[in-house]
Amino acid sequence: MRKLLDGLYDGAAWLAALCMIGVLAMVLLSIVSRLVGWHVPGTDAYAGYAMAGAGFLALAHTLKRNEHIRVTLIIGRLTGSARKGMEMWALSVAVLLSGLFAYYAARLAWQSHAFHDISTGNDATPLWVPQLAMVAGTWVLFIAFVDEWVLEWRGQRRLNDSQETHHE
Repeated sequence: MRKLLDGLYDGAAWLAALCMIGVLAMVLLSIVSRLVGWHVPGTDAYAGYAMAGAGFLALAHTLKRNEHIRVTLIIGRLTGSARKGMEMWALSVAVLLSGLFAYYAARLAWQSHAFHDISTGNDATPLWVPQLAMVAGTWVLFIAFVDEWVLEWRGQRRLNDSQETHHE
């Protein structure tokens, strides 16, 4: 199961990297097309879609690498069962909020599809298409938070060095 979950997080990170390449491609295409006198419409919109996709798809990978910004003002001063209780509470809230975020992201994409919602730019892209990256990213983040919750509950969660030194 661990290998499957890590593969999911890494796969989402690779998709985020591809989205960043898409941003680069759209920016370069926009620059080059303007230089030669025939601007390709929609490149700015597609660069934005790719940037949003990169951000959402990288969330879980960043979480699992302990690279999200954590404010440890309170939890850093706790030890033992008080710290574990606070970690469990914080992770429970994170699971709840990320689950709601994933649900409503999927609902938004579904509604965009059902209402045939399109972008207002020249490209007239059906909005559910770029919203799929947000849906995928938020669902993978939800799975990652559930994973973190289970690991903390079992006492198997690993923190980075700066976080471990505060409570040992």
